[in-house]
Formats: sequence, structure tokens, C-alpha cells
Amino acid sequence: MHFSFWEKSGFALLIAAWVVWGSNQIGNTLVHAEELAENAYKIEVAEKDDGDAVLLASAPVEESVLVLMASASVEKGEKAAKKCLGCHSLKKGGANKVGPNLWNVVGRNQGAAKGYAYSDALLSLGTTWTYENFNDFLKNPKEYAPGTKMSFALKKASDRANVILYLRENSDNPLPLP
Repeated sequence: MHFSFWEKSGFALLIAAWVVWGSNQIGNTLVHAEELAENAYKIEVAEKDDGDAVLLASAPVEESVLVLMASASVEKGEKAAKKCLGCHSLKKGGANKVGPNLWNVVGRNQGAAKGYAYSDALLSLGTTWTYENFNDFLKNPKEYAPGTKMSFALKKASDRANVILYLRENSDNPLPLP
């Protein structure tokens, strides 16, 4: 007796369905899943002043820029710094654009580029561009110096470390690495 292709295919599908259904039934008999009494992952919720619930995300601990600079590369920094060239020049003696010239910026006093009109926010800080505060500025300029003109931020810590290392190299006298 010869069976057609369709009869063989139908029989194979029927057998496969029985195997899947039978495995499910046997598995459910052997293993009993119970509801958890308490969530495995707790989500902390705080109340806002207006009563709306807000999720408090446990922010990942970010590595220090000094640690990241140990594995940073000038080549990657040059590539990432191309985003900055729309507003800044990186050439020695280059003109200021929308933002100040960044030649010799690492280690320079904040708000000290000749011929550039800085915001009062940066002028009031009165410190030098260290690796740490430059990282904080690039991460969120508006938070670092409220009222600053700069709105562009580098979100990835590795990009910031690469750019800072690259900018360090664009200097007459590079600041020593820690």
C-alpha cells in the first residue's frame, strides 16, 4: 500500500503535535511552577511633590575618566572629535567659531580662549580644565555650568575619554597623564 505525499505529511504533523502536547503534559506533571511571594527585582518608587510616582533608576556606576583614559586612543578620539568641528576649531592659532578654539584646551583656564565671548556660567567657575571636570562638562554641559552656551554632550564615557586624550595631544605642552 502506497501513501501519497499529503498523507505522509499530515501523519508527520499529527505525530509532531502529539509529541509536543505530550511533552508539555509530562513536564507540567513533573514540575510545578509557583507564584513568587515577592518580586525578585525590586523597583524603588518615590513620590514627586505633585503626587506622581517616579521610578528611581539605579544609575550604573560610571568608571572614572582617568581609568578610561588608560585604554583610550588618540585615533578614536580624533574620529569622535569630528562631531566638535562644526562649532570648534582644533588648529593652533585657529579662529574661534560658535565655540572657542580647542588647541591647548586641556590644562587651560576655563573661559580663557583669546577673543571668545564666554558665557557668565563658565567665566564664574574660574578653574582650569582638568581631565575630571572636562569629562563632567562633556557629559552634560548644562548641568556642569548652568547657563553655558554649549548644548552638545558626549553620552558615552569611552568617547569622552578618547576625545579628552585627543585634545590633550593638541597642545604645545600636553598635561601629564595621571
